[in-house]
Amino acid sequence: MSASLPFLGYGLGLRSAYYQQILEQSPDVDWFEVVSENFMVQGGKALYYLDAIAERYPLVMHGVSLSIGGPHALDPDYLKQLKQLADRVKPAWISDHLCWSRGNAHQLHDLLPLPYTAESLEYIAGRVAQVQDVLQRPLVLENVSSYVRAASDDFTEWEFLAALSRVSGCELLLDVNNVYVSSRNHGFDPWSFIESLPKNKVRQLHLAGHSDYGDYVIDTHDHPVSDPVWALYQRTLEHFGPVSTLLERDDHFPPFEELLDELQKARELGSHVLAGRQQCA
Repeated sequence: MSASLPFLGYGLGLRSAYYQQILEQSPDVDWFEVVSENFMVQGGKALYYLDAIAERYPLVMHGVSLSIGGPHALDPDYLKQLKQLADRVKPAWISDHLCWSRGNAHQLHDLLPLPYTAESLEYIAGRVAQVQDVLQRPLVLENVSSYVRAASDDFTEWEFLAALSRVSGCELLLDVNNVYVSSRNHGFDPWSFIESLPKNKVRQLHLAGHSDYGDYVIDTHDHPVSDPVWALYQRTLEHFGPVSTLLERDDHFPPFEELLDELQKARELGSHVLAGRQQCA
């Protein structure tokens, strides 16, 4: 990991099901990731809880509506609201997905993969520059899970991510579960994906659960992290060193204590791996 990329530790996605417990219990969570669009509102309970939690914990903003790869112009009103929210909560960084999610003025409410072509690379790099000009900071982009691929691809997904980070200056959010899901669906080696990414560009990691249907796997965020993803995460830490890690859960919410136990597993695994790296140094 580059010395310029801070290590925040081990965090959770901030979800409304747990707002009150977070304020009452002050749990052992190093930081929280907020879904940006959930707080692009004028007043109300959501902002009350956001402000209260921001006083106690570092925050990171994670969006789902930027549509950096979409065919239509970036939404200036959305970018304005994103910047206003960032000015309010002062996040450690701001991320979204390398995908497209909007057609005309309509959100598709899905994170759709892109064609990984030279033309796409040039197009998206220009749009990243627009966003970074507004935010006045690097944009962090996440690899999405995918179920189809374009026949016209010039690059693998990991080659495209590495090239985009190089030419645009963006940073990367490596979703380990998404790599595993896509590798199962498309038949590639997940480690080839991960080891090909530039170490000095990986700002954050995501861990989450998925639904395995045998012939295909869907990124559902409604299960605990699977054993194969834990194993891939361990290998990722051995390769990159300390990277801020976020545990996601977006459905079938368990008791908060179960999420904290799962986060502790990530913390203990990270401590074990990093201690081993130091002994070998």
